Amino acid sequence: MSNKTSQHILPTAANLLRFCLIVITSLHISSATNNSLLDEFASIVALLLCVSVISSFASIKTRTKIWIKRWEIIAELLFGLSILGIGLIVLVILKRFWLQ
Repeated sequence: MSNKTSQHILPTAANLLRFCLIVITSLHISSATNNSLLDEFASIVALLLCVSVISSFASIKTRTKIWIKRWEIIAELLFGLSILGIGLIVLVILKRFWLQ
């Protein structure tokens, strides 16, 4: 059984993890974290992406067909949740800049 999505999730999730870390860093540099939950939410999304990357890598490296499918499902679910979270982060940032 070949991995259909894990090979695509691994690099994409790693790039999105970079986006989350840039958001967290920029919020801390601008001192906008005093009254914001955005950096905590971005940290949670970054953690989901880290686990998605690990699961995707495990799916690629595992030899047992059952575990390949399990790791791939975990990677897909966490990646999907992360995409939703990143969408919410972008909407919050857009709202902040739009209303200023």
